[in-house]
Amino acid sequence: MIRRWTYLFVAVFATFSAPLAGQQESIDELRAKAEQGNSISQLELGLAYETGRGVPEDGVEAARWYRLAAEQGLADAQHSLGVMYANGTSRFGHAEAVRWFRLAAEQGLADAQSNLGIMYANGRGVPQDEAEAVRLFRLAGDQGYASAQYALGLMYVNGRGVPQDEAEAVHLFRLAGDQGYASAQYNLGLMYADGVGVAQDEAEAVRLFRLAGGQGHARAQYNLGLMYADLRGVPQDDVTAYMWFDLSASQSTGEDRKQAVQNRDIIAERLNSNQRAEAQRLAREWHDAHARD
Repeated sequence: MIRRWTYLFVAVFATFSAPLAGQQESIDELRAKAEQGNSISQLELGLAYETGRGVPEDGVEAARWYRLAAEQGLADAQHSLGVMYANGTSRFGHAEAVRWFRLAAEQGLADAQSNLGIMYANGRGVPQDEAEAVRLFRLAGDQGYASAQYALGLMYVNGRGVPQDEAEAVHLFRLAGDQGYASAQYNLGLMYADGVGVAQDEAEAVRLFRLAGGQGHARAQYNLGLMYADLRGVPQDDVTAYMWFDLSASQSTGEDRKQAVQNRDIIAERLNSNQRAEAQRLAREWHDAHARD
């Protein structure tokens, strides 16, 4: 049976990921424009230093260039600087992250609205305010930002800042999942598996777990193992169950890894040597294929 899940609010701060103009022009040319005060070039040079693309990776130098662009009011730079503060790159910490996220959010940048919502939801750098978090997630979600749609779905599942509404959570997870957001696909799969907020449909749960598991989501892979082992939404297939448990174990830690290993080993006892070899081959091929992605 599918293990009852918990919805964990995890703060994940996205980094600015626009393509570097430096892919067309040299770092020297980019630096020359940045030193002349071009805010876009300053932002892109900061990204080059943050990612080590064309220059040695240097978080301090990245923050310096982000700040120069941010102080000119460039929202993407304000957000990127906020991410560095939120992730502990700078000593000023969460309050400074909130300041930069707010400046970018007030310009309508969905990434910043979503991350500022996370700060309010978790009381990081500001007093906890779940209603404000919901407001910010909704602003970003209304722009189609998948991470915010997912976060807002979590708030509805847990009744945080809004009355609990599992059907609305299903709607929001679907919006994010349709954009390929793995955690939303996984949680939507759980809701279909147990019939929470939606009519129970184990075949749909399997489809969603497969989408998330195919992106390397370890808990989705674990649940795929359960579905194949327990004849839920798919024909029983112990070889495939072993493969998914093995993949989940290889990407998990702590109690999650322990559970995946235990279930994999239980399934292994039901397989003959040829079937075990086949399951292990399938797991290796999955790893090799995704290592090339």
